Amino acid sequence: MRTQAAEIGLAIIGGGRVGLFRGEVANRHPAVKWIGLAEKNPNRAGEVAPRVGADFVTQSHVELLKRPEVTCAIIATDEHLHVDPIMVAVERGIPLLIEKPLATDLAQSAKVLKAIKDAKVDAVVGYTQRFRRKWLAGKEKVRTNALGDVTLVTSRAFMNRLVAIDNYKRTDDPKSISPMVISGTHALDMCMWYLEAKTPVECYARSVDKVLGPLYQGIDATAGMIMMSDGCIYHLNISWALPVTWPGAVYSLEVGITGTDGVLTIDDTHRDMVLAVSKPQSEGYAPDQSRLVDFLGSYPPGDMALGELRGPMADETVSWLNRVALGLPTPAATIEQAHNNLMLTKALDLSAKRKQPVKLPLDPDEEKRAA
Repeated sequence: MRTQAAEIGLAIIGGGRVGLFRGEVANRHPAVKWIGLAEKNPNRAGEVAPRVGADFVTQSHVELLKRPEVTCAIIATDEHLHVDPIMVAVERGIPLLIEKPLATDLAQSAKVLKAIKDAKVDAVVGYTQRFRRKWLAGKEKVRTNALGDVTLVTSRAFMNRLVAIDNYKRTDDPKSISPMVISGTHALDMCMWYLEAKTPVECYARSVDKVLGPLYQGIDATAGMIMMSDGCIYHLNISWALPVTWPGAVYSLEVGITGTDGVLTIDDTHRDMVLAVSKPQSEGYAPDQSRLVDFLGSYPPGDMALGELRGPMADETVSWLNRVALGLPTPAATIEQAHNNLMLTKALDLSAKRKQPVKLPLDPDEEKRAA
């Protein structure tokens, strides 16, 4: 017997790139019957609302989330502005798709996690790369013990500095963000998802700040290790200070997983598709007109093709809408996994600051005292 889909009234909080992408996908989903948009910038709201088929537009997420039509919500504000709309939505008890992270402050993340769990709200977090076939195939090999007992994982993430500059310009507290918390978390999420049966007990890291430090009081790169209770080691590094001319539009990642019975290497650098042009392109992710060479596919949400976003963010959004409308399972990150990812990235940043190992899990009070 086929399940009858529930009708969806969707609230989109934040009309930036992600809110627009997800809204356009939702507008094509057959279960979505109503869409409301909360966006503080009226000019941006005027641009996004018709593209997502918004039935109601406001500058206030509180006003939107009080609407009786709303049955679920996407939280797509800037990273440091997630907490308030999440808490208002939790009061309604509606299903949530929250862009990572739950919060940029560990204590606030713990508060949000507890509120969602206490209210028994069905909430998942947008770690979009989980929806790509490449990473799903790798997950299955680790899950089914094709590699035996995993003993060592390495990840190397490179990004040009455009994303970092954008993040530092949008915040009045540069110390609250870092390459680990904002971007390294994607590689960390994938590897910790693969290692979800293992327990991290200690980490050690070092950072450098020779490019973004003088300009934005920011961090260029962090390298570290996370040690598991069974002796497994995860070695990771992230730099988001590569020159603007670096061909990867955003993310370039390599992962290696070694086990007692095998090894798995994953090349996600996107060097298999290289675009070189004589003038700037209007289609797709093009944050700087001086960049005329691009690794196609390196923008994590996906690529524009035939007028639509194609790729993992579209797939993730459809999967979540199917979860809400039909109760179907999804590989999306849980709120517990998202909080743990933030805890690990904060612990790595703290270790780099202290130049000492940090015991895990990191207590929010310890992190706050250190800050």
